[in-house]
Amino acid sequence: MTVMATKILLLKDVDGLGRKGEIVSARPGYIRNYLIPQEFAEIATSQALRKQARLVEERQQQAIMDKQEAEQAASQVAEITLITIVKVDHEGHMYGSVSAHDVIDLLKKQANVEIERRSIQLKHALKTTGKHTIHLKFKEGVSADIKLDIIAEGSEEAAALQA
Repeated sequence: MTVMATKILLLKDVDGLGRKGEIVSARPGYIRNYLIPQEFAEIATSQALRKQARLVEERQQQAIMDKQEAEQAASQVAEITLITIVKVDHEGHMYGSVSAHDVIDLLKKQANVEIERRSIQLKHALKTTGKHTIHLKFKEGVSADIKLDIIAEGSEEAAALQA
């Protein structure tokens, strides 16, 4: 049994589906249980299609503002090097890891910059000491890289930083 996808008009941007003002297809359950109750979309009727031009215009204006904000955020974090000191065992293996949430906290504390969790492109938590490059992806395709230096507690580098 195949389920027919239904055409809908997006009222807001939906990750993985489309942008505001686009007409897209989605599975009926997703539409009925999530998109319509959350007011992300409506069924693409002739009345909804008349709204489409206005929604596309609003989305274009929003895209311009989003790009400016993203470029500003990217310029704030460009060339930032974050430093964190972690506990390690006698063999040099970290107890735990550095996750995207930890990176957000470090950015807030060390650079006074706040970014969204989904901007950080970190597939797995970092489990090794040393220098790492973390890719950030903002709205409208704007991206930046930050450097993270994970230093073992008790090392000469950590002692120098704490002094």
